[in-house]
Amino acid sequence: MTVAVATIGFTKTTAENFFARLKAAKVKRVIDVRLHNTSQLAGFAKADDLAYFLKTINGMDYVPEPILAPTEELMKFFKTDKGDWDVFSRDFSALMKERKVEKALKPSFLDGACLLCSEATAHRCHRRLVVEYLNKEWSGALTVAHL
Repeated sequence: MTVAVATIGFTKTTAENFFARLKAAKVKRVIDVRLHNTSQLAGFAKADDLAYFLKTINGMDYVPEPILAPTEELMKFFKTDKGDWDVFSRDFSALMKERKVEKALKPSFLDGACLLCSEATAHRCHRRLVVEYLNKEWSGALTVAHL
């Protein structure tokens, strides 16, 4: 069974563009993988507001999933201290392994879902690391689109 999953970031975009991309991708559920989901980076992306907007505008569910978020220490290392991406990637992958996220979640949970984080692109964002890790652990069960 192949599971279609997407990822999206909300910075450097408008609310109109953000919600349109989700709708065009036929997303059913947005899974928030941020450590702090009350971010002020974009007004429409605060957890409570986002849940309302997703349901009202696109008929989508909102699910915060903290098991897929980095720790405070990892975020500080990478963002505040401008740490090395390769070190962050290695340490975050080790954290997912320690948390056994591949056992805590099922591929069906991600079917039609979109992982949400703040980074504009997936290139240097942990949401990409999440789908890559799960795809490896689930023997390539995911088809991933970065919106």
